[in-house]
Amino acid sequence: MSTTDSTVRTAAREIEISREFTAPVERVWQAWADPAQIVEWYGPAGFRTITASRDFRAGGHWRYTMIGPDGHEYLNLVDYLEVVPHSLLRYRHGGAKETEAIHFEVEVRFEPCGPGNAHTRVGMRSVFPSERELRFVVETYGAIEGGRQNQARLAEFLAAAAAREAGPGAPAARPFVLTRHFKAPRERVWDAWTKVGHLEKWMSPAGCTTIAARLDLRVGGRYHYGLRTPDGKEMWGMWLFREISAPERLVTINSFSDAAGGLTRHPLAPGWPSHTLSTLSFLQHAGIGGGTTLELRWEPYEASADEIALFDGAHAGMEQGWGGTMAQLEAFLATSG
Repeated sequence: MSTTDSTVRTAAREIEISREFTAPVERVWQAWADPAQIVEWYGPAGFRTITASRDFRAGGHWRYTMIGPDGHEYLNLVDYLEVVPHSLLRYRHGGAKETEAIHFEVEVRFEPCGPGNAHTRVGMRSVFPSERELRFVVETYGAIEGGRQNQARLAEFLAAAAAREAGPGAPAARPFVLTRHFKAPRERVWDAWTKVGHLEKWMSPAGCTTIAARLDLRVGGRYHYGLRTPDGKEMWGMWLFREISAPERLVTINSFSDAAGGLTRHPLAPGWPSHTLSTLSFLQHAGIGGGTTLELRWEPYEASADEIALFDGAHAGMEQGWGGTMAQLEAFLATSG
């Protein structure tokens, strides 16, 4: 997930966040207007949105709950003031419980742009009653970072929808996506993934121990490691670093290996993809308490249709396996200084 494509402008009582999307204005508007679509992308990274009721018209309301990756729930109420299809949304936004005193107005403009007006620029301008309220939502809830992440999620949603709507072609994998919240600042979480002395302490399935680890942290470099399973077997793996953008993004091509650094197949599932692509986004948590939201996106790389099918059918096991690994990372971050 990249949040760098958004442009942010602030004034005494205003925040404006804008971004260009590679989709026509009608398609972008639909992502906002359709109640089934907006919950797929609305909110910062790792958040889920659950609608209680929605009446999308001037004078209507949207009651919804946002649930953060740490489990915290945020109750929200939107009062729609103006709805001009494909052009403008204007609404009053409020909260509940601890946020009930914070209310602000939002104006969202949809403007065709790009070659042949095939793209759309969305500008989201929030106006607060005072500078104090603006500072409160920025400092307490990470409003600016949350706005960037929200637009990044919309961009990913639109890209995925365009790929589906393009029709049949080469088989496409269903990426495995896992999001976790850590109380540590993202520089420490980044170090946990990029320093060999840290990796060998936690990066393994539950019950396994690291027996070897060698790291060459550069684009084109590798992390080669060996693990010993509880029953005494050895397993080897390797990451090839494809992108390193500290402390925000880490992209690797992963494969099974041997002690000499050669490539091998999955020792227990020979039909598993020879290579997988792992994209890690290290994001500031846009919610109470701060910390880091880590998003893992894992998918086959240059795989056959059979390999893709095997990968797609194994998501439940991935949830369990990666869940155990993330639990070890959480324990490591809690005990390391």
